[in-house]
Amino acid sequence: MKKFSIVFAVLLTATLTGCLSTTTQKGSVGIDRQQLLLISPAQMSEGGKQAYNAVLKEAKNTHTLLPTNDPLVKRVRRIANRIIPQTAVFRKDAPKWNWEVNVIKSDQLNAWAMPGGKIAFYTGIIEKLQLTDNEIAAIMGHEVAHVLREHGRERASQQTLTQVGLSALSIFTGVRGPALDATALALQVTLTLPNSRTHETEADRMGVELAARAGYNPYAAVNVWKKMAKESKGGNPPKILSTHPSHASRIKDLTKYAKRVEPLFKASTRH
Repeated sequence: MKKFSIVFAVLLTATLTGCLSTTTQKGSVGIDRQQLLLISPAQMSEGGKQAYNAVLKEAKNTHTLLPTNDPLVKRVRRIANRIIPQTAVFRKDAPKWNWEVNVIKSDQLNAWAMPGGKIAFYTGIIEKLQLTDNEIAAIMGHEVAHVLREHGRERASQQTLTQVGLSALSIFTGVRGPALDATALALQVTLTLPNSRTHETEADRMGVELAARAGYNPYAAVNVWKKMAKESKGGNPPKILSTHPSHASRIKDLTKYAKRVEPLFKASTRH
């Protein structure tokens, strides 16, 4: 049994080591971290699509999905259309993804993105915080960065480590576990499981670069989180802040990286 455990551990370690990779180029902000990715990108993207459609269907049924001709939808999509082409600096294929951006009427101060580029903004975060275009771009860049880095896929992979262990064990026993429900996973990692601080920091830094390259002031990200900090003092912190880094450290880091990408912003506004 001891020998079996050693062999099993070696096989599992080899399996996990082979699944380490990085999803993006470094960009000017220098994101360079290997990720554990056990689930295929196609599987996660399809799961994100199905989950997103389910959310939109529910919003339609409750009459909370804003129509495409709504001024707020047009505004958010206009900003997205400037940011999405900039994703090529991190992933050359990303501008060609099937991106979708919708706005849902809700008091929640929240925005999120499903795997594959399915983005939702809630009216609450825009209206309650009285966001400028630069500030919407900061949040948009942050959410797009989560998609580019495939943080949802990474978290789903972490959740299925036990299944990987069972898969390795099946080499000896022949027993196979149930198929992974990618749609449920996409919903879980986007709307239920919180992002880690590492993920949030990566998204912050990449987000300011995406916004700057799109011609939006990167320092607007600092303003956003100052507004968020004020909201959280009321004892009911915005959902988007659930496990994010502390306000002080986040603002300090955003200020540092906004300064780093400021030349990109200035260059973009000269054209």
